Amino acid sequence: MRFQSPQLGALGVTYTAMRACQFVSLIAVIGMSANFISQIATAERNPPSELIGTLTVAVTAVIYVIISYILYYDNMLPLLIAAVFDGLLLIASIVVASLIGKPLSSLNCAAIPANLDNQSTTFWSSVVYSVRAISITKTVSYPIFVGADQTTCYEIKAVWGLSIALCVLFAFTCLVCVGLWNRVRREGGSATNSIKSKDIEG
Repeated sequence: MRFQSPQLGALGVTYTAMRACQFVSLIAVIGMSANFISQIATAERNPPSELIGTLTVAVTAVIYVIISYILYYDNMLPLLIAAVFDGLLLIASIVVASLIGKPLSSLNCAAIPANLDNQSTTFWSSVVYSVRAISITKTVSYPIFVGADQTTCYEIKAVWGLSIALCVLFAFTCLVCVGLWNRVRREGGSATNSIKSKDIEG
């Protein structure tokens, strides 16, 4: 059995490439966000809403990316509806990138002390006493968490960068879906007109 994606020219190739990039970026965001939440949960604290929101959006988006490409591959994807969903995910990605990047724009990771050598300690060990006092609320403060150590800072900045990249990717796929819909509609109209002209000639 031979598998072949729809032959829709440069737009089809672009759609496939964008979906692949989205999938890779989302998996990376899910992995890093889940790791942060796991660290915080191990310390018996509640993760900040920024990380929970990022993980929620990323999981939802990766499910959509997989399902939409399967439907596209089988020529069953409603392209206009897909364009709307891509637009919604674009908005969600912009919100996530804004929330994550708010405390990071002025944060210099190189100036933060490196992580401790003792791997059995949690990131709380690298936070000063005044910060630990805030942990009484059980919910970790996101601005404090990103400045806990160098590793956390660089990783959360990577999540921020991927979120910005996803904004661009979802904007592209939204436009590509509209372009593909227009192309399919025109080709369908041309085929219909050709059949009608043959019937008239017959």
